[in-house]
Amino acid sequence: MNDRSIALLRRAKGPLLAAFAAAAALGLAVTSAGATNIQKVVSPGGIEAWLVHDSTVPLIAVDVAFRGGSDQDPDDKPGVAALAAGLWDEGAGDMDSNAFHGLLERKAIDLSFRASRDYVRGTLRTLSANRDEAFDYLRLALTAPRFDAEPVERVRAQVMSQLQRQATNPNDIGSKQWWKTAFPGHPYGRPVDGTLESIPQIGVDELKAYTRRVLARETMKIAVVGDIDAATLGPLLDKTFGALPAKPDLHPVANAKPQGIGRRIVVHLDVPQAVVTFGGLGIARSDPDFMAAYIVNDILGGGSSSSRLYREVREKRGLAYGVYDSLVWFNHASVILGGTATRAEATAETIDVVEREIRRLAEGGPTEAEVAAAKSYLKGSYVLGLDTSAKIASQLVQIQLDNLGIDYIDRRGALIDAVSLDDIKRVAKRLLDPGLLITVVGRPVGLTSTSQGG
Repeated sequence: MNDRSIALLRRAKGPLLAAFAAAAALGLAVTSAGATNIQKVVSPGGIEAWLVHDSTVPLIAVDVAFRGGSDQDPDDKPGVAALAAGLWDEGAGDMDSNAFHGLLERKAIDLSFRASRDYVRGTLRTLSANRDEAFDYLRLALTAPRFDAEPVERVRAQVMSQLQRQATNPNDIGSKQWWKTAFPGHPYGRPVDGTLESIPQIGVDELKAYTRRVLARETMKIAVVGDIDAATLGPLLDKTFGALPAKPDLHPVANAKPQGIGRRIVVHLDVPQAVVTFGGLGIARSDPDFMAAYIVNDILGGGSSSSRLYREVREKRGLAYGVYDSLVWFNHASVILGGTATRAEATAETIDVVEREIRRLAEGGPTEAEVAAAKSYLKGSYVLGLDTSAKIASQLVQIQLDNLGIDYIDRRGALIDAVSLDDIKRVAKRLLDPGLLITVVGRPVGLTSTSQGG
């Protein structure tokens, strides 16, 4: 539950508080079997949404995504998408920010928006008793945001404060350096939240222009979970989203591959630990080898504590508290990305262990036991991510964005089981052989920056 949800609980009174608290605590408690009971709802006006109808508690969760995130920012002004999204709920229609938020709080409605590299997404959480009002506030935020001077400058100041904190945070410094190096001159190389130089230069006209270009029905994906049926949802979709433009006006974005493979970049910062970010060429979500790569990633350093990196870096040598890697995919590029933090004097050894384990897995592949354990973990852990209405709605939108099909949740376990050991060994070499781009932030002993292949 986020800070705003907690605030709403505190402000709500009587039966409203009890209902919202129960819904928030139970998260709709939709079972994994119920989560797969997904209906495709098409409104009278042709707007499509995926629905999981469950009346366990009187709560409705909505997730919506539009194509066009920070990849639509001007080259010299990163942060437009993020700043615009942060302002859509800061006054809309004939209501200024105070009036708009006052209504949301009195009705215990949670509404927010955020931008990522490829998309901008919105979330709505409401008691079913306030359903019509909540959907109408969502409509206003998307179709008639005000961008009044006071909230624009207030949110701008909040973003600037966050960026100032990030400027001294080794994790943020390392991450930004990695993306900047991996994707020079490409939208993915720019920070989603903008920079200390760009944010003050973004004008209201640019925020309005981004909003008009991106918020359109053609690329919209919607998921609704909770106490609402298909017959009720259909007309609400038209009322909420029908006034949006039919098509977006998106700038083209080039496909890209991460650059700088083989480089190590050291950024000196006076902090107790050295933060290491490493990554390389990934694999597209639509690639036939994706599921094999997903298993390889888990064996190497995914979510399980039995991963090779966790075992070699932490358990055997005590070099770091944690180490991870993950597959990250976008519309125009894919990477494998990981990180750890360690003592300054242990940085070189930690990086050596990471690189050695990656080479070993690329050359020899995993064992049958490792594959069996990874498959079991990946199937079981996925269900845990479908234990609340909010998580289900978010996942259903992601499945739509990835074009996986409405029956993906039902098919996912069989897709994992179908991957053979030979396929996994082949994909391990494909995924891990190309090498890494590494950034280090801190005071690493005995490490300096190297050129590509150096």
